Amino acid sequence: MSSNLHRETVETVAFRAGYVALFALMVTPLLVVIATSFSDGARIAFPPENLSLVWYGEFFNRINWLEAFTNSILVGVGTAVLATALGVLGAFGQEFDDGLLGTVVAPLVLVPLLIPPVVLGITLLIYFNEVGLRGSYASIILAHTLWATPLVYFVMRSVFSRFDWQQLDAAHDLGAGPVQSFVHVVLPNVKHGVFVGALLAFIISLQEFVMALFLSTSSTETIPVLAWTELRQAMDPMVSVVSTFLILISLGALSLAVIATNLEWVSKQLS
Repeated sequence: MSSNLHRETVETVAFRAGYVALFALMVTPLLVVIATSFSDGARIAFPPENLSLVWYGEFFNRINWLEAFTNSILVGVGTAVLATALGVLGAFGQEFDDGLLGTVVAPLVLVPLLIPPVVLGITLLIYFNEVGLRGSYASIILAHTLWATPLVYFVMRSVFSRFDWQQLDAAHDLGAGPVQSFVHVVLPNVKHGVFVGALLAFIISLQEFVMALFLSTSSTETIPVLAWTELRQAMDPMVSVVSTFLILISLGALSLAVIATNLEWVSKQLS
């Protein structure tokens, strides 16, 4: 009895130690990036010799970084809207199709995630160049949607699996059409899942680099693309400043996603 208890204790400690080590391995690089953003030197150095906000002030004086930041937000929002619409509709439609098409949809949704981004970038560059969309916001949004839609789709599949579909049948029995039923019955019950899916799509778009590198121009380049360009020329802390902004935005979006999935718990804590 005591030996089993001792073994379980050792296993628990080992698991927690591994979990903490993994967490530290993931968080430490982010902390290093944030720390170097407060340097007052002309080059990235860790630890910084002196702490200063000079590079944060410099960020708001550089037009190219402000434009790239705006481009990232625009592309992220566009990707979130399009990927959420496609993911929600795809997951919703598969709930009513148990045939061959419904069986094939799920594996097909995964295909963009399995193709290397370099291959996607080159393919989309050739395609968008032929249709006259090269360098446009639309081309980057469509490219990012290829990656974001599968995530939204599988989030909504999970959400719809817990939905009471008898409510939809009741709405149809009362004379509501397909659109009315979806908007007034289904959507209010799955809105938290839709919100989480949209946030995930936004984060995916915000950090995607390879396809944006192929498809963007100087007027549509996103923050990851500009950061890569700047790092090839100089290792100044501006890259760390922008990376810190991206980290904070991503953490904020993830926090909102967690809150959205635990609104009942949050309301109990606030009451």
